[in-house]
Amino acid sequence: MAITDLAITLVTGKRINNMSDAKAIDALVNRFKDLKKEIGHVIIGQDEVVEQIIISIFSGGHALLIGVPGLAKTLMVNTIAQALGLDFKRIQFTPDLMPSDIVGSEILDEKRTFKFLKGPVFSNIILADEINRTPPKTQAALLEAMQEKAVTVAGKQYKLDAPYFVLATQNPIEQEGTYPLPEAQLDRFMFAINLVYPTYEEEVAIVKATTADQTTSVSPLFKASEIIDYQHLIRRIPVADNVVEYAVKLVGKTRPNAADAPQLVKDYIDWGAGPRASQNLILAAKTHAAMHGKYSPDIENVQAVAQGILGHRLIKNYKAEAEGLTLQEIIKALL
Repeated sequence: MAITDLAITLVTGKRINNMSDAKAIDALVNRFKDLKKEIGHVIIGQDEVVEQIIISIFSGGHALLIGVPGLAKTLMVNTIAQALGLDFKRIQFTPDLMPSDIVGSEILDEKRTFKFLKGPVFSNIILADEINRTPPKTQAALLEAMQEKAVTVAGKQYKLDAPYFVLATQNPIEQEGTYPLPEAQLDRFMFAINLVYPTYEEEVAIVKATTADQTTSVSPLFKASEIIDYQHLIRRIPVADNVVEYAVKLVGKTRPNAADAPQLVKDYIDWGAGPRASQNLILAAKTHAAMHGKYSPDIENVQAVAQGILGHRLIKNYKAEAEGLTLQEIIKALL
């Protein structure tokens, strides 16, 4: 048994499928470093946000980006799509947007037969800009595509291209004329990422880079087929039972009616996270571990991704609001 294979067996009690998987993880570490470096040519700062988006993509999930306008959300997604060698489309959600505007519709062609015209949802990476500005009917059309990786038009199902990733954005300031996503739909997003303002040094670098007469190009480092292979590789990564149990217990502790819920949760949380949170914690922990050169995730990897995965799945009560207690503080106390 090779040393790396033996190490995995000692840590997890399980063997990685074959040595080619271990070599693939070693190669993936360097490719992640190259990917971050390539994205860094255009996106200054926001390292944690970029990492969480990359984890979402390689885990096969979706992400919700919450931030004020002007923080380069569109540029970030476009740059990541280019660096990954994937198609990218942006949909600006408005109150009058209809499901057919994003999914596509059937038209009558010159031969008097119905022909399906694909909408912008048929791409590898979709930026759903200000998703809370469109009515639930249109939100549901996108969320069906996210979940099923397919859309149904006139009774016929059309498969979407793989890999498929949706990054939706919400503006946390303007709430007038918006349609907040219901909890059941929020749960479909693997990550909810809070985008913050850049630091002083980062903003100086941004201003210098964006006010000069030069453009920076991004080279594609992956192919779509490679990303699909890596998604399968990540699912094959073995996980020790104690890590799975930790993730499930962590999610269980967020439910105020659970027997082992701490007093903090009973006092301040109205609604906890569901089983999908446990699944996402393990998948994201696997990707996080692979990014950092580990052959199997440990509890630290679960803790590293917990804030982004649990934050949008918990509902605070009025007492937490009154006392100014944030969800981040509650989750940190549970880790």
